Amino acid sequence: MTTMTTLFGGLSAVLALYAAGGAFRGLPPLLRAVLAGVIPLMAYFALIVGRWPGLDVVAIHISVFFATALVLLALTQFRKRGGRMHWAPKLLMIFFLGLTFLMGAFLYIANKGLPEPIGRWWLGSKGGSVYSGFSGVVPHGQNAANAISSELIETQRELQLGWQIEVSGLDGKGYMRQVEVHVKDRTGLPVERVDAEVRLLRPGATAPALTLPLSAGEAGVYVGVLTLPAAGRWVAELQLKRDSAVRYHSTQELVAP
Repeated sequence: MTTMTTLFGGLSAVLALYAAGGAFRGLPPLLRAVLAGVIPLMAYFALIVGRWPGLDVVAIHISVFFATALVLLALTQFRKRGGRMHWAPKLLMIFFLGLTFLMGAFLYIANKGLPEPIGRWWLGSKGGSVYSGFSGVVPHGQNAANAISSELIETQRELQLGWQIEVSGLDGKGYMRQVEVHVKDRTGLPVERVDAEVRLLRPGATAPALTLPLSAGEAGVYVGVLTLPAAGRWVAELQLKRDSAVRYHSTQELVAP
């Protein structure tokens, strides 16, 4: 279940519960608002047990549910008093409504990037691929220069080694993907005794969310089943080691629905 579904589904539940509470004449509006905000929030907490989406996502759900309940409470109080509502409360409600949709849009972009048509229009792509997912920040200074130098050395080492690598399965759809890595030397013979693994990270993250060791199948073939923990954009890092030294390293972006 995606964040957009839980966010706007919970928002609809708040509206429905508050409206249903009006059928009970003895139920105070304040208690209606509290129940309308708490019940969807408790249901959301039950859904995310074992699938923690991050404190920022949880905080957005809490603020949206309770802000909606408070706006409904304010509308009820003004209707009881009669007369026209002052412009200040109206402006405040419009602000919170716009904030809700803005946070939802930011969540969508952070997880899946801009929608393809908007990305092509905004980023001005001329028929090429558009990648709008968050890729982290680029460090500056001596450490960044050392990182670039090590990448160049690693690339040169791979060229000298001459391994032929074929990777399949990472481009699949869904959360479970059958990964196969075929490793051959420069003469086309299979390379055995390789320690292969796939590390799964969020774009911009340093610590892997999941590390999948690939087991040896046929000669020079290493396989495994990669399960993406959640929806959104991921970076899969493939590492091939032999004699405790990294012989090959590559990254690939994955997108889960």
